[in-house]
Amino acid sequence: MLAVAGFSMIIVFMFLIMTKKLAPMLALMIVPILFALGLGFGPGIGKMAMAGVKQVAPTGVMLFFAIIYFSLMLEAGLFSPLVKKVLIWVKGDPLKICVGTAILATGVSFDGDGSTTYLITTAALYTIHRKVGIKPVILPTIVILCNSVLNIIPWGGPTARVLAALHLEIGEVFTPMIPGMVVGALYIWAFSYYLGKKERERIGTVALDEKSIVAQYEASITDEEKEMARPKLIWFNLILTVVLFVTLMSDVVPSAIIFMVGTALALMVNYPKSKEQSARLISSGSNAIPVVGMVFAAGIFTGIMSGTKMVEVMAQAIVHAIPVSMGPHMGFISAFLSLPGVFFLTNDAYYFGVLPVLNQAANSYGVPTAMMGIASLIGQGAHLLSPLVPSTYLLVGLNKIEFGDLQRYALLPAIGLSFCMLIVALLRGIVTI
Repeated sequence: MLAVAGFSMIIVFMFLIMTKKLAPMLALMIVPILFALGLGFGPGIGKMAMAGVKQVAPTGVMLFFAIIYFSLMLEAGLFSPLVKKVLIWVKGDPLKICVGTAILATGVSFDGDGSTTYLITTAALYTIHRKVGIKPVILPTIVILCNSVLNIIPWGGPTARVLAALHLEIGEVFTPMIPGMVVGALYIWAFSYYLGKKERERIGTVALDEKSIVAQYEASITDEEKEMARPKLIWFNLILTVVLFVTLMSDVVPSAIIFMVGTALALMVNYPKSKEQSARLISSGSNAIPVVGMVFAAGIFTGIMSGTKMVEVMAQAIVHAIPVSMGPHMGFISAFLSLPGVFFLTNDAYYFGVLPVLNQAANSYGVPTAMMGIASLIGQGAHLLSPLVPSTYLLVGLNKIEFGDLQRYALLPAIGLSFCMLIVALLRGIVTI
């Protein structure tokens, strides 16, 4: 009965968020509570929910301050020199423009927000792509592929969901994936070079004046952005960000503390006045609250699933359904399942609904939870091309192309990106066959 209730709960949860009957944060809280009440667990719901919330609290705190930190870096203009140098370098050569687009999109994607990446890259490069005559679908293809790799950073979304759903630390999931992400980024840059070479052969080069390119870029910066920019502090912000990354990868200090201290230092130095600090916190905090709220809501979902033992009996049902010979290969199987999983389902549905059950089943065969978390992120190469991702509609709208055209052009390279990351994961032994 518990297994049936558990699978039914996941189906109801998926139905509600995919049909947009409820926001994911609300569905994560309401659905498990209603099912737990129906199963007679009423008196213990509070304890189970709080246990789940406590488990995800470190992830929630880390995400909150990470989002604020990178919002501050964006406002302070940390990425502005990169944008300007790329624009000057590419000039009118299609090959340089495509490679420059990849470099710029990769750098800006460290913000962790797809919408921000799309806005910045399109504003900076759309006119140049059009003036030179590059196919309209190429700019959004390169940008979305670059963002697919960087989307795996902990404050980008998917990894935060994995950490919350499986109660893991950054060092167990994100750090082992960094080499695969680097190879994935190189793969996209090489693909961008290939696209640029083909376009250069097709249309040749167009001479663009350097001054007009810079003037166009500077004209796109709003008065508010100019007021918030801190060009004189560019080296401080860059060094602070590098130190943050190094400390994060060393796994010596908890990630939540790293971003809390980093945010405090960034605010104090870039915006020394108390009034400015409050304004920046309010502005950046509005981006962080929906994500953090979702993580704490996920704590209720996973806490009730664990507390009622639903996840255990569901895993047992899956174990019985999987041939014994296939059980030890659950990590590898999950890596393949993640590709269609995160394409046809939302991240919330897959990581909070499907992954915990797969993980419980895999654990019974001795497959580590960390491996399951890593495997579940392999499919992120194609996730952003899913029709269920709202930010992708912004990208196609900004570039004045059809969603279907982007899918047809970018889907195979996106699948190739996932296979690149899978090969690296297999070679390093963080996912095993």
